[in-house]
Amino acid sequence: MGKNNQNNEQYRPKKISVFDLPRPSFPKRAVVTGGMPYGNKKLHFGHVGGVFVQADCFARFLRDRIGEENVIFVSGTDCYGSPIVESYRKLCETGEFDGSIEDFVRINHESQKEVLGKYDISLNLFAASGLGESKDVHAAVSSALMQQWYENGHLEKMVTSQFYDAKAGQFLNGRQVIGKCPVDKCQSDKAYADECSLGHQYMPADLIDPKSTLTGETPEMRDVVNWYIDITKFNELMNEYVDSLPEKGNSRPLVYNTIKEFMLPPMIYIKKDFIDEYTAIKSQMPEHILNLEDNKTSFSIEFINLNDRDKAKELLNDNNIRFRAGKTLVPFRLTGNIEWGVPAPVLDGEDGLTIWVWPESLWAPISFTKTYLKQQGKPEDEWEKYWKSTDSEVFQFIGQDNIYFYGIAEMAMFIALQGKENLTAFPSDGQYTLPTLVANNHILFLNKKASSSGDIKPPMAEDLLEYYTAEQLRAHFLGLGLSLKSVSFQPKPLNPSAGEKDADPVEREGKMLSNVFNRVARSCFYTIQKYGEPIMPMGQVSEEVLHDAKETILKYEHAMYKFEFHTVMNLMDTYIRNANKFWAKNIKDAEADPEKRNQVLIDTLHMVKTAMVLMHPVAPKGTELLCEYLGFGKDIWNWEHVFDTLTDLAKANGETEHRLKFLEPRFDFFPMKAR
Repeated sequence: MGKNNQNNEQYRPKKISVFDLPRPSFPKRAVVTGGMPYGNKKLHFGHVGGVFVQADCFARFLRDRIGEENVIFVSGTDCYGSPIVESYRKLCETGEFDGSIEDFVRINHESQKEVLGKYDISLNLFAASGLGESKDVHAAVSSALMQQWYENGHLEKMVTSQFYDAKAGQFLNGRQVIGKCPVDKCQSDKAYADECSLGHQYMPADLIDPKSTLTGETPEMRDVVNWYIDITKFNELMNEYVDSLPEKGNSRPLVYNTIKEFMLPPMIYIKKDFIDEYTAIKSQMPEHILNLEDNKTSFSIEFINLNDRDKAKELLNDNNIRFRAGKTLVPFRLTGNIEWGVPAPVLDGEDGLTIWVWPESLWAPISFTKTYLKQQGKPEDEWEKYWKSTDSEVFQFIGQDNIYFYGIAEMAMFIALQGKENLTAFPSDGQYTLPTLVANNHILFLNKKASSSGDIKPPMAEDLLEYYTAEQLRAHFLGLGLSLKSVSFQPKPLNPSAGEKDADPVEREGKMLSNVFNRVARSCFYTIQKYGEPIMPMGQVSEEVLHDAKETILKYEHAMYKFEFHTVMNLMDTYIRNANKFWAKNIKDAEADPEKRNQVLIDTLHMVKTAMVLMHPVAPKGTELLCEYLGFGKDIWNWEHVFDTLTDLAKANGETEHRLKFLEPRFDFFPMKAR
């Protein structure tokens, strides 16, 4: 080896083996939540493929990893709020629906629940914030939380302006006003009263070019009283919280980078065309910092607090200087006057208010956890073991547009429940835990963003099952890599640009199951049956096979800890294909020799068992069917046995001979959808 090569070798980074890494730790108990679909619609592919499949995969993994009795997976229909009211109003107006708003929501809730079942989403409870037992629990939880914030001194009564349509003679709820988002550089296609379709928050008076959806008129502003939590007061704690996220090792950059965007000081952006007008009134403005860069078409002015920014905005408006506000923390509204909502408790004499849908949907998983545990006959305070314990962790699966609500508003609200003072971003036992957020990028449809209210309509989740099995779709959605970037869903049957000979990208992961895994698993059964009774050969697994299985398990565990589902799918694709290659390479020469044949079967069956356990969260029906034919019970999923061989498991059950279930010819554990 030459001198230069020696130097290169010296400075080449040493490859770290997964065997050298500490294994990730998981909580003793966990709550997993999936995003709540609105009660005015059926589920489209984005609900299932963008959130629920990932949440279900992780919930199933946790059940195997820490025990199913320690995991609660909840979600439900978001029953309240202006989107439901507006959809209901339009359908009644056109004669397409005849019934109460509760009837309308119930129909959609039952449809959502049915479709989630068809996708094998294993919710402990799919509840509804405005229906049945969960409605009563949710109302009680909502009232108690409002009371607690009030007693802790964190509620503020604010007089703000609300849109009023004089022609219609009524106040307008959030979705009855449409305009342009006032947040700088926002690309939203729709902005409503105080939030845009991308989740940006602003005060109603800042909405650009507002129009009433009832009459098309420009609404006027009238004063109303509502309760707010001023989350700007938690700025320092929120910075501590967000700075700690990268250290956890399982927080996605999408989450903490998006939160940081809102942690900026209050800013105003002004086109350079107005620089002279700004200079003329600069001295009248509150103290601020001017940021003027040569390569930008706008300049910014930065303020110490929101009040100063708001005074500057008034001055700019008075002088006809156009501007846009930057992302920053603003007071978070908790109440409104929409009739279809959770009743707010009477505080400080303010009666007749309801709780705004966004905040109450953030704590709805607490209500659903309490409802589920109540249905199981558990003690009244059992829910606290899941939501107020350092032994527990809450994992919330959401879309990227909702990071503001879950990553900022929810965290600030939970911190505010700690008391009046000595608040912390790192709760101790007895305080509300700050959930771990798992946010996905957008799942596109044919390379475009689709939404029920947009121009590009998404395919319905149920309709996709006409072309694919649930397990094909589950495997594909998990393999998309939504943790890394926005990815397009391109089902060939719905793609007008797809050629007849083009492969269907949705089938790739499914074929790994139906073709490769299916082939190697049933080859073992058929070979055993070919030479006698379906008795599993027992013996020692080869060291190389044990090593590869253990390495795959450890890599898989790290990927699951980081919610890297695409890594899981790539890892399992390699492992299953290698198992198939191992079988094809060794069985032909060994088949004539019973001893060699048994060794190949013992080794291959260990690969099948390993792949089956690791694929259980991905393809539950197929793997559970395979487990049934292998003749083992639910204990096989328990990670206490994840490194054990089938011989180990049989002997632990006191078996000296283990019988398999007879496998019929041409049997499919993972069938493809017939076309």
